[in-house]
Amino acid sequence: MTNLEARPQEQVCVAEPGTAAVELIEPRDVPLGGPRAMTVRRTLPSRQRSLIGAFCFADHYGPDDIATSGGMDVAPHPHTGLQTVTWLFTGKVLHQDALGSVQTIEPGQLNLMTAGHGVCHSEEATLARFPTQGRLHGVQLWTALPDAHRDGERAFEHVAEVPAFDVDGASVRVFMGTLGGATSPARAYTPLVAAQLDIPARTTVHLPVDPGFEHGVLVDDGDLTVAGTAVPPAWLAYLAPGTGTLVLESGDAPVRAVLIGGVPFGEQVLMWWNFVTRTHEEIVQARAQWQAAIAGEADGVARFGRVSGYDGGPLPAPELPNVRLKPRER
Repeated sequence: MTNLEARPQEQVCVAEPGTAAVELIEPRDVPLGGPRAMTVRRTLPSRQRSLIGAFCFADHYGPDDIATSGGMDVAPHPHTGLQTVTWLFTGKVLHQDALGSVQTIEPGQLNLMTAGHGVCHSEEATLARFPTQGRLHGVQLWTALPDAHRDGERAFEHVAEVPAFDVDGASVRVFMGTLGGATSPARAYTPLVAAQLDIPARTTVHLPVDPGFEHGVLVDDGDLTVAGTAVPPAWLAYLAPGTGTLVLESGDAPVRAVLIGGVPFGEQVLMWWNFVTRTHEEIVQARAQWQAAIAGEADGVARFGRVSGYDGGPLPAPELPNVRLKPRER
């Protein structure tokens, strides 16, 4: 998914020390397009925290009736220096990219695109693509690639079935990294984890986790308490490294949540629009080359490629601000 904010703010993502307490991150609503377009709830990056492990972006959307909202219709757009992680609860999304990938994703499956030096893709979940689809509901995550891999080759993976296990009556599906002895086949470039947690009502779960990781728990639905702190639906709970067990308690309704985490990311990254880089100059160059790709110029197409199966033109980049992109005061 793209960041469709008309005036995207630069975000310098750095691993910041946490505390032993649970830190709550409130979502903000971000509309993806015009008046009938879907709205996502974004918790990363936030003013409080820009990274959890390598995860630098978290959008949570739905459940939306696509007949009312129009669904997801994101024209071809570029990415650099990151992986896009798509995970659904309800509905279908068609992914197409410059590698020639054409892949429909359904709940319980993973779509993972590695941008490397540059790639473009489109995402569609509309009645035109899926006439019988009713609702769309899921999350889109980005991970920042480390220096050793951020200018590497583009790649795409689809995992049709992810590993799962049960703990204290809860079901855990691991779609990135390793958790509870289950390891996703998807490629990760830093030690990290992402998993869906389904917890029955009035249940206490002692979830074993890597004590070297920081973690975030994004609540999709239900009443959840994380390490003694109540977390409202759509909010993200952050926990610093140091604990080997997450204590999760559900209320009177079942809970669905997404766990993300990883070792604190040791590199400062600069993120603007759909580009994860290190410097202002790299963002300026990426934007210029994407605009060149839209115009059909060879150097731009060589970097980002083309999506051939989308009915419509690519998404132009927003204008850069008239100031040098730099860290914001926190």
